[in-house]
Amino acid sequence: MEFATLIPVFVALFVIIDPIGLAPLFVALTRGMGVAERRKIALRATLIAFALLTLFGVAGEAVLNFLGISMPAFRIAGGILLFLTALDMLFERRSARRQEQADQPHKDDPSVFPLATPLIAGPGALATMILMTGQMDGDIAWVLAVHGVMAAVLICVFSLFLLSTPLERALGPTGINVVTRLLGMLLAALSVQFVIDGMRDLQVL
Repeated sequence: MEFATLIPVFVALFVIIDPIGLAPLFVALTRGMGVAERRKIALRATLIAFALLTLFGVAGEAVLNFLGISMPAFRIAGGILLFLTALDMLFERRSARRQEQADQPHKDDPSVFPLATPLIAGPGALATMILMTGQMDGDIAWVLAVHGVMAAVLICVFSLFLLSTPLERALGPTGINVVTRLLGMLLAALSVQFVIDGMRDLQVL
């Protein structure tokens, strides 16, 4: 196996997961949290995403078929979940919930949803893992190599998450508000695109 054959895999996963685009989104979702708490959330989110991507890379198509779920339906569901997150960001509902829960022992934790899924391990990334590992007739060495590339992309995600605190300081409260709402709009558009793509795959549109 040549190293050059893995370059398209890295490019595909990097573009779909988009670690650079996730960094400011991580800032918005963890607004007001300390460095240690953000580090825990970043680590938890990337580990959960790694587990999900590994699961779908190894047995994703079989799992979906066993459950009777098609990939278009999975894409539509991810789009709907992402749209709900976009609404929270646009209307500051997340901040309001944090204020209400300030005296409670637990806090709103975005590590599982929406960070791990559907933002990092979203329908596109999960589908990419299924497609990439299915090449080379399921050769074990190829499957392991694809998962190694996926791990490298997730390391990029985690590294950029760790830079979120200085990024937040640079933007300031006003900048964070602007970025949060802008990203909310972009997430809303992305979520709608997920739904449209899923409906096209189902030949509804």
